[in-house]
Amino acid sequence: MQDDSPPDPETWVFLNGTFMPLREAKVPVLDRGFIFGDGIYEVVPAYAGRPFRWAEHLARLKRSLARIRIANPLSDQAWLELVRALIARHSWRDQFVYLHITRGVAKRDHAFPKDASPTVFAMSSELLPVPAVQREEGVAAVSLDDVRWLQCDIKSISLLGNVLARQAAVDGGAVECIQFRDGVMTEGSSSNIWVVKDETVTGAPLDHRILEGIRVGLIESLCAACGLTFRTSALSRQEVACANELLLSSATKEILPITRLDGHPVGSGRPGPVYARLYQAYQDAIAAA
Repeated sequence: MQDDSPPDPETWVFLNGTFMPLREAKVPVLDRGFIFGDGIYEVVPAYAGRPFRWAEHLARLKRSLARIRIANPLSDQAWLELVRALIARHSWRDQFVYLHITRGVAKRDHAFPKDASPTVFAMSSELLPVPAVQREEGVAAVSLDDVRWLQCDIKSISLLGNVLARQAAVDGGAVECIQFRDGVMTEGSSSNIWVVKDETVTGAPLDHRILEGIRVGLIESLCAACGLTFRTSALSRQEVACANELLLSSATKEILPITRLDGHPVGSGRPGPVYARLYQAYQDAIAAA
């Protein structure tokens, strides 16, 4: 993949082999991503121009493609070159690259088409810092029943369930939700949720009910660096409600403390000491990457 064009102040994207201004990018209406939500995506943060935990993001992208039987359209090296080229075209110090692959354009039919070629779209956006007030005071969350489909481990572009969950949080004056299926915690609308009790950080089991966020492995390594116990286990609503601290993690929000749940304070109602230790370790990991 060759791209020797100089960076441009406007937003550039990649679509099916070509770099172009965002305003020029168009996809046919019969693309199965538009018609069926038939595709997968990945979001890769980049700090100071360096993709963070790229190998893990690429591995998840390939797993999701395989799960829905879309042939991987690029080699590992070509994916990396694409990400680097998009980053280089923009002047933002920190960015996040969005990768979007659909099954392609075909006559509308639920069954897989035999001859469609995958649509590959990618863009980069500025990775803005989390507002200081959210780090200083924490954020609010609401609890919801998880009514999404049962293959949440696929990073599918079919995100209506997540959209509705996030809007429920917004309607409740919150930043995120914490979802429960059959009384057991799963995840947020676009984040992993962590329950802190004493010196132990616990997340949901890694199965089909949640998307294994790249930050799952990262949180585990940060816990090791901080001398904290890390585990995954089924957590009830009561265990979540009685947490000393609640945290969320995602590519764009990094790690944030949840200090209110359903209108009630979590622990002291302020960001706690485990959050402070993990966030500092996160900053150290970025600097070392």
